[in-house]
Amino acid sequence: MQLWGPRFSAYVVAARDLAIFTLGRLPDDRKGRGVAEELAARLHAHLAGTRMPYAEAGHGLGEHPNRLRYAAPTATVLIRWDGARQPTVWTAPRPEVDPRDARLELARRYLHVFGPATPAAFAQWAGISPRAGSSAFEALCGSLTGVRTPVGDAWILTRDEPTFRAVPGPVAQARLLPSGDAYFLLQGPDRELLVPDADRRRSLWTPRVWPGALLVEGEVVGTWRRANEAVTIQTWRRLSRAARDAVEAEAKSLPLPGVQGRLVVRWD
Repeated sequence: MQLWGPRFSAYVVAARDLAIFTLGRLPDDRKGRGVAEELAARLHAHLAGTRMPYAEAGHGLGEHPNRLRYAAPTATVLIRWDGARQPTVWTAPRPEVDPRDARLELARRYLHVFGPATPAAFAQWAGISPRAGSSAFEALCGSLTGVRTPVGDAWILTRDEPTFRAVPGPVAQARLLPSGDAYFLLQGPDRELLVPDADRRRSLWTPRVWPGALLVEGEVVGTWRRANEAVTIQTWRRLSRAARDAVEAEAKSLPLPGVQGRLVVRWD
């Protein structure tokens, strides 16, 4: 199912994980929780069991449509969005899950994918308060292991330690990671672990829509964007002929429905 998840971005999650990515972000303070629940109740009454474009629903409530996202952490607001038109919104019964349990599972999921990580980075990713992020890590302390990284101390799930200690396996010659891919969906200083150079970080994590990340033999070496059948690649260093061929092969293998003609790779 689709929902407005962390940082109010559109997420696609398994139906069984709905509470984790919604109630796990429900504000702890009375004011914030009240805003979410009051808005969700008004939206539920307004829709009366129907589905509606979110702009129409928002204006019907006398609210800016984007404000409906503040109701998402109640786990009662669902959406359908194809990226081209307005999201459709409707309401559903709230899952019988304790928000605290959902928060802790959300933190585990975050650490498993993004660790080593800090409470501050988790809070920023999840769109919750720094205090809530720290409280979640404190509650999980018995299942966490402290680690040192080039950008400071952090935490991993203890059960994941064997994976961190394992000998790395072979890597692909080239990969084009889409905008927002979990591999580089990092916050704050954690980004320095992946891209040490500040200028290059600014070109990957832009203020607006991020480009995709170009990986060559497991290293981020540039960015890419696509417009219809044209893929434009910007590299940060000179690539060998073999690497360029691998990148072009990767680009031309992308499953892109609706693209007319052959994909064209442009090097910038």
